[in-house]
Amino acid sequence: MPVTHTPEADVLLRQDPEMAEILAGELTRQSTTLQLVAAENFTSPAVLAALGSPLANKYAEGYPGARHHGGCEIVDVVERVAVDRATALFGADHANVQSHSGSSAVLAAYAALLRPGDTVLAMGLPYGGHLTHGSPANFSGRWFDFVGYGVERESGLIDHEQVRALARAHRPKAIVCGSISYPRHIDYAFFREVADEAGAHLIADAAHPIGLVAGGAAPSPVPYADVVCATTHKVLRGPRGGMILCRGELAERVDRAVFPFTQGGAQMHTIAAKAVAFGEAETPAFTAYAHQVVANARVLAAGLDAEGLAVTTGGTDTHLVTVDPAPLGVEGRTARGRLAAAGMVLDTCALPHGARGLRLGTAALTTQGMGQPEMARVAVLFAGVLRDEIETRHAREEVRELTGRFPPYPD
Repeated sequence: MPVTHTPEADVLLRQDPEMAEILAGELTRQSTTLQLVAAENFTSPAVLAALGSPLANKYAEGYPGARHHGGCEIVDVVERVAVDRATALFGADHANVQSHSGSSAVLAAYAALLRPGDTVLAMGLPYGGHLTHGSPANFSGRWFDFVGYGVERESGLIDHEQVRALARAHRPKAIVCGSISYPRHIDYAFFREVADEAGAHLIADAAHPIGLVAGGAAPSPVPYADVVCATTHKVLRGPRGGMILCRGELAERVDRAVFPFTQGGAQMHTIAAKAVAFGEAETPAFTAYAHQVVANARVLAAGLDAEGLAVTTGGTDTHLVTVDPAPLGVEGRTARGRLAAAGMVLDTCALPHGARGLRLGTAALTTQGMGQPEMARVAVLFAGVLRDEIETRHAREEVRELTGRFPPYPD
């Protein structure tokens, strides 16, 4: 589905050729490089169609049946469908689908449950915590008193004894479980137990694994957490946006925290696209996809380990793989630059105890139809570029060949 082959793109080409050329260039970039950014994926054409629908024109402050603008009869139906699909998909009492992003969802969760100055226990940023888990540059670190837990030095796994000890010592108002770079399943039952002992709310930041949860490839936080914050992109394969799942007794507090406390009008075209993605995630094809994402990540992790990179926690349970390239004689940021020049796009991330590593994800490559053989080849290519055993030009040619066989939007 090249940009220049759609009616909308033809209109754009006539009216704004400069922007049309820029967008076509971005599609070319996405289609000819390996998208290994763990937080990205390719949406379906149906999701893209909803995003470009006339709903983009509609102002819809409020909730179905209680809007602040007229003419919301249709968008009320759209939002109800999205909410019904989300609650059915994840087995939640209530869903709010208006959050503009994962960070917006976390902000609303804090607003619903906390007051400025409250103590919150969350994964420390050096160990994979998100900006909204207490960064001093973020609202979370400015408004709340965060205490960070970490991981065990040898295994790289969450230090559960430390979590329990910190909860007992600080008596937080809320405990957050979730990470942007922790590749293992989180023990939600353990965190529920600790939260109950401390008299704390449990907030699960499931932005990364929620798509795997939808496909039955990861445990669900919904039965354990008071509030679950998530994104609708990443493995879930929906539009860029957020959502909140919560217990029924918290529904009104959560909804008010989203609107009118932290956000204005809902983006109805995005909510429609979320509904489409929830519907797609209910299918057997998506279940197979989610399990293939994990299988691919495990092969990629094993291949990188065999090539000499240090794979954190010794592997992965999810779509995430985090590695330290230092054994190959290169640090994280330099490695990222070399790989980008070879057509492999990924992120750096903090690693435990001060190192800077690389964070990869297999969601997008799996959407393109790549499987274990391709992951094994990517691992070899990846390490070869970092060792300077494979020239950048040759690596780039191989990446083009691979993406040519597995285009994200085949005609």
